[in-house]
Amino acid sequence: MCRNIHTLHNFEPAATNDEVHAAALQFVRKVSGSTKPSKANAEAFDRAVAEIAHITRHLLDDLVTAAPPKNREEEAEKARARSAGRYATAAS
Repeated sequence: MCRNIHTLHNFEPAATNDEVHAAALQFVRKVSGSTKPSKANAEAFDRAVAEIAHITRHLLDDLVTAAPPKNREEEAEKARARSAGRYATAAS
């Protein structure tokens, strides 16, 4: 869907409110087709971001898993390695 929205569930430490808000903002931008709404739409846009962030926080708080929490640094390194492999192949 949107490459800028990352998995937030099952990390140690848990996702911050800033991360949840950033994911909600990316979602609303994608759905609305606008990165910066007009003044006429700003209130609806901001309200949607706040509501989606709120619901996302509830979702993350309510999800359960038996899997051990993922390490943010290890997952970021894996993502960098995948990216390097993708772009190295494309450049060849």
